[in-house]
Amino acid sequence: MMPPEEESPDGDGDRDNSLVLLQSLKSSSTRKGCDPFAQTQRSKLQHRRARINQQINKEMRMRAGAENLFRATSNHKVKETVALELSYVNSNLQLLKEELEELNSSVDVYQNDSESISVPMIPLGLKETKELDLLVPLKDFISEHYGEEGILFEKEIKEFMELRQAMRTPSRNEAGLELLMEYYNQLYFLDSRFFPPTKSLGVFFHWYDSLTGVPSHQRALAFEKGSVLFNIGALHTQIGARQDRASLPGLNQAIDAFQKAAGAFNYLKENFSNAPSLDMSAASLNMLVRLMVAQVQECVFEKMTLLRAQHDFLTQLQLAQEAARVEDVYSLVHQTMTQAHVKDYVPFSWTTMVHVKSEHFKALSHYFAAIALCECPVPSDAELPEQEKAFIQFHVTMPEGPSLRVLLQDPEERRKLGKAHLKKAIMKHEEAMRIHGLCKILRKMDILQEVLSFAHKRSLSKYSEIDHEEDFFETGDAPDIHPKTHQKPEIKSPNFSQVKVTDLFHRLGPLSVFSAKNKWYPVRRVHLMRGENGFGFTLRGDSPVLIAGVIPGGCASEAGLKEGDYIISVNGKDCKWSKHAEVVQLLKSTGEEGVEIGVITLQGSEGPKAADKKAAAMSSGSGVLKSNKENSRKSLMNSKSASTLLVWSKKSKRSKKSTYGIPFTTVGDNEVMY
Repeated sequence: MMPPEEESPDGDGDRDNSLVLLQSLKSSSTRKGCDPFAQTQRSKLQHRRARINQQINKEMRMRAGAENLFRATSNHKVKETVALELSYVNSNLQLLKEELEELNSSVDVYQNDSESISVPMIPLGLKETKELDLLVPLKDFISEHYGEEGILFEKEIKEFMELRQAMRTPSRNEAGLELLMEYYNQLYFLDSRFFPPTKSLGVFFHWYDSLTGVPSHQRALAFEKGSVLFNIGALHTQIGARQDRASLPGLNQAIDAFQKAAGAFNYLKENFSNAPSLDMSAASLNMLVRLMVAQVQECVFEKMTLLRAQHDFLTQLQLAQEAARVEDVYSLVHQTMTQAHVKDYVPFSWTTMVHVKSEHFKALSHYFAAIALCECPVPSDAELPEQEKAFIQFHVTMPEGPSLRVLLQDPEERRKLGKAHLKKAIMKHEEAMRIHGLCKILRKMDILQEVLSFAHKRSLSKYSEIDHEEDFFETGDAPDIHPKTHQKPEIKSPNFSQVKVTDLFHRLGPLSVFSAKNKWYPVRRVHLMRGENGFGFTLRGDSPVLIAGVIPGGCASEAGLKEGDYIISVNGKDCKWSKHAEVVQLLKSTGEEGVEIGVITLQGSEGPKAADKKAAAMSSGSGVLKSNKENSRKSLMNSKSASTLLVWSKKSKRSKKSTYGIPFTTVGDNEVMY
């Protein structure tokens, strides 16, 4: 859950200095999947989006200042001046938003360069973000929370910042997606290391709305995660739109891309709430999921036209039902886009294009029905039962006239019904062209005009071909066609484990102990001399090794070691990540001079009772923030390795034997006394 939008300090932190941006882009341009200097039409469009976003941000700050002054002053002349300034600022904002809407409507830029004619798809532009300087905040947190020298981790912090900078300009391919996934997965480690549940890091994450350009900012890392996830979905839409859908491989890739886009937006809708920007609201995401599903269904129809080129009766019926299914899903998208919470937000060109497609595919469904009736031969006695079975489920309501058997076997009756379907197809083609003409932006889109015009002329030609001068009957109204598909769209949730990442801040220690949510007392350096019975404690577990029991009166007890202490160093050697056997070997190799052990004690884990409570908590998995949906990703965890821990709140993976409250007199299978 994202908290409500917070106040962000204005001033220097609000600027995107172009020189600094250029330098940082150069430093990240070598990263695979990052393409900051690409001079493609799509990248130029994204650069224009960034410029407009910054201008909108500036105008909105000016408007906020003017509104505050208007409310604060009682001077009539000042009020008039401010009111005039406000009207000027609001006019500028309106012009900028119109420019951004036109940018979002430039769907032709994202299409493929193939010479084949295909209906354009609707892609999304990427959300833009400001630069983020984490160097000082993370260094300070490392010093305060982990007790380490923050300056020693500058390399890791800069590497993370370079990764963030690179993901702002992902290339439009699989490498770009992997770059976004890599950053998204690194946010899990950043969250666990530096974002305690009760304290803010004091860093603001700034992102611009994808469609309106309105800036939003939050301290919550969930906003950063959600925005990156949105861009993963948006990049999938761009990859889907650029495919050559005249070929089978291109269609399969487009289907896969749009299904993954739907999965990303759906995952965002189900796991995030209280988003500060409209593009990530539940209503907008619901619309985007439906839009992506509709575009998948359109690709399925195109795939079927490629695979089933034969002109037999059953194939034409199937094409008609596929087209009816596409019309059905686009009608649902259009209804969603015209709802109160979405209508004023979605670009008018999108709404119009979806409406045009709905009418266009309804026309196609009637056209293919007419082709099945008028161009396919009358069935033989052997073929008739199969065709009857298909045709009885073809229409929403049975057409008026003779029985089904007579209709299928009588060429004249077939022609009459086919003519009715063609009449309806022509009406729907004309309606699609009329709606298309209402949108200035779509009128500029030659390829869409060409598709609509071609389909309309084809239906007119077929109608004139079957229309006879001696026809004195009135062409009836063809019933609607029952929508049906042979391939239902699949909403593919993001597979976060496909991109393996390693914790950049690995040197801080295992996350099971050294995380932002845990607190511990300062490191204690304890000097131990080996007695007759050894050091007088039992050890258990790995990374870090736990002191499971301390013998009363023994060397360890007299030196102040306690149950539940973690060994983090032996004779100055860092042991945070050491295995049990490695620590044991270090202890055994000590001579008469003894050994110096560095230990820490987690706050709240002192004493056997507290240790018992912690053991119970660990075994029950109470460390998982189950109340926050965005912290639960169990279904997406496909890997158990440390490098792919992608859940946002990790359950402890300590074995059941690795408890804290076992008395020193009990020695388990994995526990050894020293």
